[in-house]
Amino acid sequence: MVIVDENSNPFELGCATEIFGLRRPEIGRDLYDFRLCSPEPDTLMRDGFFTLTGVAELAVADTADTLIVPNRPDVEVPRRAAVLDAVRRAHTRGARLVGFCSGAFTLAEAGVLDGRRATAHWQWADSFRARFPSVSLESDVLFVDDGDILTAAGSAAALDLGLHVVRRDHGAEVANSVSRRLVFAAHRDGGQRQFVERPVPDLPDESLAPVLAWAQERLDSPLAVADLAARASVSAATLHRRFQAQLGTTPLAWLTGERVALACRLIERGESRFELVARRSGLGTATNLRTLIRRETGLTPSAYRRRFGPGPT
Repeated sequence: MVIVDENSNPFELGCATEIFGLRRPEIGRDLYDFRLCSPEPDTLMRDGFFTLTGVAELAVADTADTLIVPNRPDVEVPRRAAVLDAVRRAHTRGARLVGFCSGAFTLAEAGVLDGRRATAHWQWADSFRARFPSVSLESDVLFVDDGDILTAAGSAAALDLGLHVVRRDHGAEVANSVSRRLVFAAHRDGGQRQFVERPVPDLPDESLAPVLAWAQERLDSPLAVADLAARASVSAATLHRRFQAQLGTTPLAWLTGERVALACRLIERGESRFELVARRSGLGTATNLRTLIRRETGLTPSAYRRRFGPGPT
């Protein structure tokens, strides 16, 4: 469920609709029962771009298992009391709360972020900390998953957090399918930086795409950062700088993330021998597999298999 309020940002609403609201014939089932609601029959969106009509009244937010709260550019203007009350009620009954970009301000105003971790767009970090000192703001990450409250930084990070939610609810295989429809990176870890130093590489072409594709085909091999650097014909230090500039992460962190994602897909497809999963994904041992899957998903490999693996044959 998404609450849309006056001056809400259309982009984040579009992200939520694209990820959670569309039918998925390639998966064979709908992933979510997705609805919009608003405190007013007619809602003027950001800067008067358009008026949203025909959505449910705010009261239906009381039925949501996951509630995406409003976000808007005028962060200093207080939110409607009715919206904040709906957020508090949802939190009290145990619903999952999600804030995209400035949605963290809505959650903080409702008082549900006190003593909790969150993120928001970097340009509002100082303002957020001044107004909500009891919130542990992480201002240089893409998103924060604090269990029942999740927040994303900038607008595009809404896609990263949305795919993270799909992965958490339905597993890596389904999340990858959704990301393919979006033509978007299947997985960017929440701890990656909000912005990169050089979003468009200078000529000559220094794109990482060829070496990334090469590595993804060899995840079961004992690849190291030195191997990636050799493939890219650069030094390890240069490769590290390019990863930081283009992906906002390190080569080792990217390689580990890809291997964990592959391990999750193997488990979802029915492989129950965790030593084999560890070898085929390049994670080495079942012990390493357990450590990294728990760190990434919050579940042990056995629990992950019970939740996302195929049913008993």
